[in-house]
Amino acid sequence: MAQQIEIKINESSRVPKYKQIVDSIINDISKGKLKVGEKIPSINELSESCYLSRDTVEKAYKQLKEQKVIISVKGKGYYTAKTDLISKIQIFFMINKLSSYKMMIYNSFVNSLGMNSLVTLSVYHCEESIFAKTLERNLGAYDYYVIMPHFKTDDSNHISTTNMVQDVLNKVPKDKLIILDNNKLQIEGNYGAVYQDFQEDIYNALKKGVDKLKKYDKLVLVYPSKSVYPYPQRIVHGFRKFCSKFNFDFEILNEIYDDMDLDSKDTYIIIEEHDLVNLVRQVRAKNLALGEDIGIISYNDTPLKDLLGINVVSTHFKAMGETAAYLVLNNKKEKVKNVFDYIERNSV
Repeated sequence: MAQQIEIKINESSRVPKYKQIVDSIINDISKGKLKVGEKIPSINELSESCYLSRDTVEKAYKQLKEQKVIISVKGKGYYTAKTDLISKIQIFFMINKLSSYKMMIYNSFVNSLGMNSLVTLSVYHCEESIFAKTLERNLGAYDYYVIMPHFKTDDSNHISTTNMVQDVLNKVPKDKLIILDNNKLQIEGNYGAVYQDFQEDIYNALKKGVDKLKKYDKLVLVYPSKSVYPYPQRIVHGFRKFCSKFNFDFEILNEIYDDMDLDSKDTYIIIEEHDLVNLVRQVRAKNLALGEDIGIISYNDTPLKDLLGINVVSTHFKAMGETAAYLVLNNKKEKVKNVFDYIERNSV
């Protein structure tokens, strides 16, 4: 027999009725009024007793199941599940791609939160339609939404946001929203953010290495203008600004080509890993001295680049995850510019 539960619906509240059901059941479990494994009323029973539509109750039960607060047993009904999940912070974490850099941020975030949270990872592959549908489907189901917004146009260029993205982001309660990495958005209200300034970051980082860069004839930025996961064009703007300010001859390439002309003393600033590998292979094949004949600066640091002695300009991914966790744990709405630096090694 199902345990009788009392659901109080405030008709004048702006809180959706399904959410009031969710909060009421969670509250009963946390106070011990409902025990683990107890049967609760069916959707039809609760609908009739509370004078609510079946769709409203069904939506509430669906969310409770997603949060693992209740389980359904075929042919028997609904039962309360483990109560240790109730007190944990539920976080929806959205990233644009699965890369080593993004996972550094994610792992740092999860580790910094500790044991009192459950984080659901979602990847939308820079596609605005996947992003919008996924976020819309999960609205109201989590305590926080941590979102890294990077999208692409139809011709595979980077774009920070779109009208569709803006519409769904503005549906997220701002006290539950934290934006990571890219802060070029138009979101109403006060929300938390940990961001990069792609133009000023690369400009200021290269300034730190300007003295050594002056021994080279030209600076070459290898920026993939079209990519499955495109990069912000503000990186190019910052590079151009630096070259103009310090009077460097420069060129922008889409990629490192096979059999590059490496006779000149140039420094290459490389974004994608496969371009870095291709260039290093050619430098070694031609017996050129890295840091003397050819300079290399890579974008975004990894342990392998450290091992190879490659100079980098890079944000601190671990710090971004840690700061985002701090905002969640302390319910802060601060906007924090993440650390970005030039790391000197042996390749310039």
